Amino acid sequence: MISQLFILSSKGDRLVYRNFRGDGGDDVTDAFYRAVTSLPGDRAPVFMAREGRHFVHVRHGGLYVGVTTTADTSPFVLVEFLNRLVTLLREHCGTLSEKSVSVNVALVHELLGEMVDFGYIQTTATEVLRSATHGEPETTKAFSLLDLRSVGLFGAETQQSKVAPGSITNRPVLPPRGEQPARSELFVDVVERLTVVIAANGTPLKVDVQGEIRLKSFVPGGCELRMGLTEELSVGTEEQRGYGRLPLAAVAFHSSVDLEEFEQERVLRVTPGPGEVTLMRYQLAEDVPVPLPFRLLPSVEWDPAGRLRIHLKLRCDLPPKQGDPTLCPPSPPSSHAINVVLQLPLPREASSLAQELSSPEQTAELQGGGRCLRWAIPRCQGGAQLGAVFRVQLPPTPPLGLGPAALTFELPALTVSGLRLRCLRLSAPPGAPPAPPQRWVRHLTHSDSYVVRL
Repeated sequence: MISQLFILSSKGDRLVYRNFRGDGGDDVTDAFYRAVTSLPGDRAPVFMAREGRHFVHVRHGGLYVGVTTTADTSPFVLVEFLNRLVTLLREHCGTLSEKSVSVNVALVHELLGEMVDFGYIQTTATEVLRSATHGEPETTKAFSLLDLRSVGLFGAETQQSKVAPGSITNRPVLPPRGEQPARSELFVDVVERLTVVIAANGTPLKVDVQGEIRLKSFVPGGCELRMGLTEELSVGTEEQRGYGRLPLAAVAFHSSVDLEEFEQERVLRVTPGPGEVTLMRYQLAEDVPVPLPFRLLPSVEWDPAGRLRIHLKLRCDLPPKQGDPTLCPPSPPSSHAINVVLQLPLPREASSLAQELSSPEQTAELQGGGRCLRWAIPRCQGGAQLGAVFRVQLPPTPPLGLGPAALTFELPALTVSGLRLRCLRLSAPPGAPPAPPQRWVRHLTHSDSYVVRL
């Protein structure tokens, strides 16, 4: 049961607020924002209990989308509802940002009125809400800044937005009433999240890969989509694992996916309607079949005068191989990483930083009042080794320890598990004109947590 629902900007400004049961004051959003900003770091827990209230929230596009609830309500149901609300806002408004929510606030309130009645969730179906609402979306210009906290569907979250026209990210899935739909288009993302912990001697202690296949359709209903996956895919112990196999420990499919051809041919069949849906979620059963993307070689020297010398060598172990033209889309001629950021916690506050970087595109700075060293690399080619020397002025007391280092990065056009799309075919319904839609496919891996102990 939901008591209040709100959408806040990154600065705490109230964009949308609904009090479904009338049992909370107007200070709910202020109490939530105080709780979020008082916590260390920039990732507040999804579930919080503050000032006698229970908060559940998700963050998308720099916005806080949250609810207050009673103690006997399942928080996982509310998280699923909030994520579905975010998807619906994207489908109806075209994009999710502070500006798009502000100009479509009447439409957002109309959607919430149909979705929730006196705190109880009624429906989240796109077709039902489309027939029950009458507001028309107001589109906004594309958001130009990059948000690396999450990887969404072909949006402004990554520099790889070249796979699709920039204007498409602002187009509502459902066209305004009385207008002809725009050109039919399909967007498919294969996105993987990599979690790694590496010991000081370079031995991987934990390697976890979780991925999902997302589909966003601007195609009228009735068309059947056949999506061919990597043939070497095996689930659990159903097949003999051998050379070239891609074993998955767990797989979950959306209810709309037809698995009749999956067992033999690794083909997913679905009849997509307008909107966004996650067709498949999976987790890799074993270590990744390729070397880990990065290896860090540190060297630390302590000067009794209070200066700490840190020499870092960052090696990119992505294979600089030739592309495979048989894949959909063809793999790139070489592998590389973008938006690479290394953060190294310092033992105590530093007063100054001197740096020697291997290329002029790289930058380094002290953050958190001198408690953290940040090294940013816009692009790193596979097989390359980058170096940096930092001299940090600390209080004249030998430090007890350093690290661990944390890496964030994106691997465009690459999945570390090896799962890729072989084919993507759309069959028009009988009697429909054979107008093939424009298809956009993207493969992407990003670091969920990549920690290297020193």
